[in-house]
Amino acid sequence: MRRKNRPVHLVLAAAVLGTAATALAAGPAQATGEPTLTADPLPTWQTDGIVWALAYAKGVVYVGGRFDHIRPPGASPGSGRQLARRNFAAFDARTGQPLPCAPAFSGGANQVRALKPSPDGALLYIGGSFGKAGSAGRSNTAALRTADCAVDNAWKPKVSSTVRALDVTDDTVYLGGQFTTVQGQTRERVAALRPNGTLLPFKATIRGSSVPNDTTPGVNALTAIPKLGELIIGGRFTSVNGSRSSVHALAGLDATTGRVVNTFTGWIPRRSAVKALTNDGTNFYLGAEGTGGGVFDGRIAGRLSDGAMLWKDTCLGATQAVLPYKGVLYSASHAHDCHDTPGGFPDINNRQHFLAQSIADKTILPWFPDTNDGIGEQIGPRALTMAEGVLWAGGGFTTVNEAPQQGLTRFGAGADTNAPQVPLMSGASGAPGRITLKWKASWDRDNGVLTYRIYRDGRHLTSLTRESRYWNRPDMSFTDTVRPGSTHRYSLDVTDGTNVSGRNGPVKVTAGK
Repeated sequence: MRRKNRPVHLVLAAAVLGTAATALAAGPAQATGEPTLTADPLPTWQTDGIVWALAYAKGVVYVGGRFDHIRPPGASPGSGRQLARRNFAAFDARTGQPLPCAPAFSGGANQVRALKPSPDGALLYIGGSFGKAGSAGRSNTAALRTADCAVDNAWKPKVSSTVRALDVTDDTVYLGGQFTTVQGQTRERVAALRPNGTLLPFKATIRGSSVPNDTTPGVNALTAIPKLGELIIGGRFTSVNGSRSSVHALAGLDATTGRVVNTFTGWIPRRSAVKALTNDGTNFYLGAEGTGGGVFDGRIAGRLSDGAMLWKDTCLGATQAVLPYKGVLYSASHAHDCHDTPGGFPDINNRQHFLAQSIADKTILPWFPDTNDGIGEQIGPRALTMAEGVLWAGGGFTTVNEAPQQGLTRFGAGADTNAPQVPLMSGASGAPGRITLKWKASWDRDNGVLTYRIYRDGRHLTSLTRESRYWNRPDMSFTDTVRPGSTHRYSLDVTDGTNVSGRNGPVKVTAGK
């Protein structure tokens, strides 16, 4: 794992042009760099549909969504190498290879929307819209024994509609979604049960949609904090337990009774909904999306101990998943305008589908693997999980870093293998004995600062270091002093500290007399 360069104030050799220049010139907050994963994707099996949920337990990564097959890395859709997997698949976390654990989930809307292991990893809880788990009848939720991949006989509560969120403690399973009854009793969009399926007294009434033209409220995400006895819920709602004045899309509930204990007033604006929630034992993190002007599409970090907001970014482009890991908050979204967030980019008609931010101060770090929008609602990535130091991402995308790859991808902490692209260089002499070389800075997906090595007549002459991003590639120059009238050949290569680009040129220039 490599330490990533944080943005710093630099004196550039030439002026940076356009609106992107203004964004970088302002300069983000200064802090020690956090290590990120490499932006080079690992070879990963693919799906033929959308991945909605990911989870890791006991050496296995579980994948849920709406798909019919999986296929190897590099295989084209519909190839003869595909394996049947009905909305659920399992992979060895170390090798990435598929495992035979493959109960089909069918009925309802035929999709798995949520996965969460028990704290001991013995059970995997599954939510979605389905009527069968393997050969067993199940009502939108099921549990799988991770030891033998058998559908658990104890967990078979009847849930009236889609389960979109799950969290599990030692003695409680929390469900969130669009349902109104569980086990035949009223439970509006959130419920708590024992691991044996017994419904608990916990009860909260979730009503009113925070999204325009949507009449169905729902809980999209939840995260339990057992040490505080609290459950934080997020989604599309404007009322919890009858309170409409202060609750909007986010609330903290007493984990035993369902009573509102935190309203997070003002955190989520109108026309916005919470799509993702998680916590690391110290802080909690959320991702949101909105519709129309003045919405919130970004991420928030809050402190668990008192519910205080630590920071809130201003990126536009709906956030679907968040995951904290070693001081970095990874997220899946289609961010297209982060100009007011430190280290961020302006709206340049581009969607960046993965971000890495400093948990300390929300600065966007130079880690820019990317996907396309893909299929379905054309959102791109929708789910993240960390498995033995490897970040798995799933969604509706069909490319990763501009290469074909559908539904799943992975990023590890191994060596960076991709070199920056070498820029074109020109040279001219404007004064006796003076030769000026010019080029536009390159950029790298996971290094913010690159070194440019200049060669004269095949020998290394000097090196220049500059900061750049894909949206901000400054013009660069170097002036060499030589004997008037002499002719020289110049070339250039670029290194990120590990990998070296090919060498361009040579450019032949004769110095003025």
